Amino acid sequence: MEVNEIKTNNNEFGFEVKGTDTAFMNTLRRMVIDEVPTMAIEWVEFRKNDSVLYDEILAHRLGLIPLKTDLKAYTVPEKCTCKGEGCAKCQVLITLKTKASGIIDSDKLKSKDPAVIPVYDKIPITHLEGNQELDLIATAKLGRGKHHAKWSPAHSWFVQEANITVNNKSPKFEKFKNKFPAAIFDDSGKIDKNKIDSQELIDACEGVCDEIIKVDYNDNNFVMFIESWGQLSPKEIIEASVSELLLKIDEFRTLVNKLD
Repeated sequence: MEVNEIKTNNNEFGFEVKGTDTAFMNTLRRMVIDEVPTMAIEWVEFRKNDSVLYDEILAHRLGLIPLKTDLKAYTVPEKCTCKGEGCAKCQVLITLKTKASGIIDSDKLKSKDPAVIPVYDKIPITHLEGNQELDLIATAKLGRGKHHAKWSPAHSWFVQEANITVNNKSPKFEKFKNKFPAAIFDDSGKIDKNKIDSQELIDACEGVCDEIIKVDYNDNNFVMFIESWGQLSPKEIIEASVSELLLKIDEFRTLVNKLD
C-alpha cells in the first residue's frame, strides 16, 4: 500500500491510497464519520430563558455548535475512570449568562477549559430584547458520530483514481471545446491535462466527448478527502480514525481467541 498527500488547507485534507480496495476505503470513511470522538454539549440546565425560543430548541442548537477538541486531555465517558458518572477527565462545563440585546452568538459561551471553545464565534444562538435574560450551564462531553451527528468531526468521501487521456488533435475538438470547463485550457486554447486537478473538473469533463478527454478509473487506487467541521484538524481526524480501527481489530482478535 502507498499513501501520498495531494491536497491540504485549513479544513480539508486529501490523500491518495494505492494498492487497496473499496471495502478498506469505505471502512476508513466510516471510522472518520462514526467513530472519531469529539466534544459537544449534551446537557443544558437553564437558570433563566426569556428568549422567544423554548428551552428544548435552545439546547438542540447549543448541541450542534462544534467545539474544539483535545483528544489527549479527555476520554470518552464509557472508558473513563468515573465509569460515565462525569468528571473533569471526560466532560467540561460551559456557561452563558447575558442580558445583551440583539443576536446572542456563540462567543458568549464561557468554557471552564480554554481549550474547549466554539470553533466559530459568530454562530447565532438566539435573540434577546430589552431586559430579557439568558442564563444557563451546559455540560459538554466526548461522543461519537454513530450516536449523534453533533459528534461527527467531518464529512469524508473517496473516489477511484482517475486516469485521464487528452487528445487536442481530435477532429471533434472545435465542435466540443466550448462544452468543457474554461479552467482546463491553457493560454493557447488547448486542453492542459495538468489543469484537470480536482474531482469537480474530472466530473465536468467525463462523458462530454471521449475522443477529446477520456476518463478511466483504477480499481485499486483511490483518492480520499476529509473536510473537517473544525473540532479537530483533518490530519488529527485521519490519525484518530486509524487508531479507532486498530482498537476494534484488537478487540475482535481478543474475542476470537476466547473461542479456543
